Amino acid sequence: MTGAGGNILLWDMVWGAGPVVKLVLLVLLAMSVLTWAIIFYKISMLRKAEKESTSFYNLFIKSSEPQQILSVAKNYEFTPFSRLVSDVFTAIRSSVTGASLNRVIQKRIENERVWFERSVQFLATTANTAPFIGLFGTVWGIMNTFRSIGLKGAANLAVVAPGIAEALIATAMGLFAAIPAVIGYNHLQSRIERLMQATESFSVDLLVKLSEKQQRGE
Repeated sequence: MTGAGGNILLWDMVWGAGPVVKLVLLVLLAMSVLTWAIIFYKISMLRKAEKESTSFYNLFIKSSEPQQILSVAKNYEFTPFSRLVSDVFTAIRSSVTGASLNRVIQKRIENERVWFERSVQFLATTANTAPFIGLFGTVWGIMNTFRSIGLKGAANLAVVAPGIAEALIATAMGLFAAIPAVIGYNHLQSRIERLMQATESFSVDLLVKLSEKQQRGE
């Protein structure tokens, strides 16, 4: 009963809020929904990328012929390793070597970083702006409280409760949107950075293997 009553009271507080605070709550709700959608999608994508990267690297280590790696690269959709291999072999076919080949590699890694970080910046935006949007709703609710006191000429609970309720809901909703965004952003950025570092290491191993093959005259 208490839980049900509490839910009803919360809904009544939201429903009884003024149009400005309702708009604030709607914006924060949309930001929260998008935040969770991005977090779940990116975690799923990174999990696949990490799994494929491990599998692709193991295949690379076992293979004595780099060309064999290229032939299976198209089967690995999520790992940046496969796209790096494709770019490197395309560059080699075009007689690109030395510093130019390194630029091809760095460009691919940067493109991969941009691709994996796509939409993640929205989490940073939410983390930075949601508390202030909630604060705006809080200030507006407090202003309504003082307005009600001025109109009624009294400061009893019936007068101040609606404005205070608006203020508390806006504050809570701002934190509800911001906190997961902060945690999600830091978690995703950490995993993306590790994946990019792994891609850098893989590019070195790839160049070493290609150099050894060239020295053997194959």
